[in-house]
Parts: sequence; structure tokens; C-alpha cells
Amino acid sequence: MELTEAQYERIKSALPVQRGNVSLSNLQVLNAVLYVAEQGCKWRGLPKRFGRWHTIYMRMSRWSKNGVLDRVFEKLQVEQIVRIKLEAVSLDSTSIKVHPDGTGALKKMAHSPSASPAADGTPRCIWLPRMLERP
Repeated sequence: MELTEAQYERIKSALPVQRGNVSLSNLQVLNAVLYVAEQGCKWRGLPKRFGRWHTIYMRMSRWSKNGVLDRVFEKLQVEQIVRIKLEAVSLDSTSIKVHPDGTGALKKMAHSPSASPAADGTPRCIWLPRMLERP
């Protein structure tokens, strides 16, 4: 999924004007972003023909923060150049548990309890009362 020069001219107004000495045109960056969206690859996995992945990522990040990407994708759909369906998935530690080795947890060592529980420090677990018999 790459845009041609003719297609780019139709959506050019949604992109910021390039100033100064830039190594990549907006068309090249946009094609790289569309490639990542289509292929689902990592930024480092971009083919060399698009240019340096870090340059592309940084410009895409600025566009995202400034709302440029929203305007571009809207314009692409209005002009019927590309049909895009954006979906987001959010995962956090409450829905997916990480293996203990992945959290940087300390290694298990034999715990030697002292005579006084106060000397052991704060408890490392929460004790919940359980009802043994139903009334």
C-alpha cells in the first residue's frame, strides 16, 4: 500500500509544509507509516528503501501529537484512496499477569523468622479472614 504522486497531491493539504533541509519527503514518511500499519512490523523492520526508521518514527510521533495523522487518515478516506479501520487494544497488569522472572523479582532465599514478628519488617502478604463454618 503505497501512495502515488497523484494520490499524494490530493491529500497534500492535510500535511504540514516542509521547511529547511529535510532528508525525507512527507510522501516517503507517509508511505513508511502505511507500510508499518499494513504489515504490522516493528519500526526497526522497515525496509531500507523508506529511509532511516528513527527519522520516520520521530516525524510520525510529532504528527500524531499534533493531530496531523488524524487529518491525513480522514482525508485518505474522504478521497477514497485508502480504506482504514483503526482498532486499539489496551493490556495492563490487571488483565495479563507477567511471569515472576519478567518483573525483576528478587531470587527466593530461605527466610529465617526472628523471635519477634516486628523485627521481620512489614508483612509481604495480606491475610484475609475466612469463615470456617456457616451460621
